[in-house]
Amino acid sequence: MYNVKYVFAQLVAFLNRSKFNRIVAKYGGDRYVKHFTCWNQLLAMMFGQLCNRSSLRDLITILDAHSNKCYHLGMGRNVSKTNLAYANQNRDYRIFEEYAYYLVSEAREKRKTNIFDLEGNVYAFDSTTIDLCLAVFWWAKFRKRKGGIKVHTLLDVETQIPAFFHITTASVHDSKAMDVIPYEQGSYYIFDRGYNDFKRLYKINCIEAYFVVRAKKNLQYKAVKWKRRLPNNVLSDATIELTGFYPKKHYPAHLRLIRYWDEEQNREFMFLTNNFSLTSLQVANLYKNRWQVELFFKWLKQHLKIKKFWGTSENAVRIQIYCAMCAYCLVAIVQHDMKLDCSTYEVLQILGVSLTDTTHLVDLFDRTKSQNFNVLSDPNGPNLFNF
Repeated sequence: MYNVKYVFAQLVAFLNRSKFNRIVAKYGGDRYVKHFTCWNQLLAMMFGQLCNRSSLRDLITILDAHSNKCYHLGMGRNVSKTNLAYANQNRDYRIFEEYAYYLVSEAREKRKTNIFDLEGNVYAFDSTTIDLCLAVFWWAKFRKRKGGIKVHTLLDVETQIPAFFHITTASVHDSKAMDVIPYEQGSYYIFDRGYNDFKRLYKINCIEAYFVVRAKKNLQYKAVKWKRRLPNNVLSDATIELTGFYPKKHYPAHLRLIRYWDEEQNREFMFLTNNFSLTSLQVANLYKNRWQVELFFKWLKQHLKIKKFWGTSENAVRIQIYCAMCAYCLVAIVQHDMKLDCSTYEVLQILGVSLTDTTHLVDLFDRTKSQNFNVLSDPNGPNLFNF
């Protein structure tokens, strides 16, 4: 009789272990290690993410209950709280960071679409703050008696996959993270009002990429040219030049200012962009989809473990976040390769209670009916955020 592997072991088959081994060798992650390797550590951390464990003790309790299965799940025979805590604290987090980016590129390639019908990629950039206890996480200084970190994320809006993520202490201003974004020529970057840094926006313009940012109410400018024929809900569409001393110094080129009335929220929005070829409604639609990065943060905090950490050192926190990204990309890859007609939320809910079952993945999802609700403005777009 044919023996079906455990569900978690079937998921692991979607991961490229050879690539991970090359990264481990690059950083010497398994040097002097006999039993609990970096691969075992990655799988243990991803197992905890997928089954939604709240703490390291909670994870180890589950693994101890299935100790006879750990070897076949790929985690080795020596998964203990001491081993995992020591590995998270001492092993180079760059191993898991680099592998997370590898899975990101794989997931983006598989889920590639062209929802907006634009030549370049469309990205939304924002950050989320995770509060921490300063007495325990001493390195994450935020305020006098409060700690925290920020996860700055560049989300590929069309694939719903984070293309870039940058972890800092919560005291770092959002706009400073714009310096480390890997900009692509011809792509579109959507920012909230907190990113009105004209010096950094001008750098985007100089590399021939495009941005859409919500303008501040106290913006000082002079209109150079107006468009007369405007579509519904567009109040004005003008070419402007900045008049403030420092804004004009930092951004000497012309900008485009669009005032848009949102009927759903019954309020006015002002958008700044360096793209003069898109229609005003296209610009408004791009900014509307900036909300996808907020939904991504909400989804990540609700369904994966990045609010409560299983270690207190900066290294352990980074490894947990990168393993959460790996788990997210793995689910997205499985969802694509198996052509599952269900949301990522449904996939995670099913996997969370089935990781140690010996059911084939096809049979596991065969009876699941999709209850998708479109989040993107385009009804044919991919949707990972069905709660």
